[in-house]
Amino acid sequence: MRPAQTSDAHAIQAIYAHHVAHGTGTFDTEAPDAEFWRCKLAHFERKGWPFLVAQIEDEVIAYAYAAQFRERAAYAQTCEDSIYVAPDACGGGAGTMLLGHLIEAARSAGFKQMIAVVGGGEPASIALHTKLGFEHAGRLRQVGSKFGRKLDTVYMQRDLTRKDAQ
Repeated sequence: MRPAQTSDAHAIQAIYAHHVAHGTGTFDTEAPDAEFWRCKLAHFERKGWPFLVAQIEDEVIAYAYAAQFRERAAYAQTCEDSIYVAPDACGGGAGTMLLGHLIEAARSAGFKQMIAVVGGGEPASIALHTKLGFEHAGRLRQVGSKFGRKLDTVYMQRDLTRKDAQ
């Protein structure tokens, strides 16, 4: 685990592009290019928000970040996490380790609450977040449409002031 660098943009783009093309965890239908990710990484660095990667040897196999949940000032201590694992690395524990590190990094960045917005109600994502102390906070039914399916969004929440849930 380490902080992401702009040189990771292509690997991050490739991981996300796979999920855009094949999954419902994101409601994006077109994957942004590597330049988008370089700009996003620079923005996170300026804000002091965590953006982490997991790698094996020199290969980035997963990434995760935490950004302010909404732009309004009242949300300054609440973040939303995003986590994506390369398809050939799923199920190997990288997601659990990465999300655990992200929780700590978000806490260190001053966030007090973390929200997971699980597109499509993806069971693997719900299981991962539950394992790391997130609780169900709500479901929006049929708010997305992808691959000819109507999709729900599940909201989960983790109190970052509690260390016992990890």
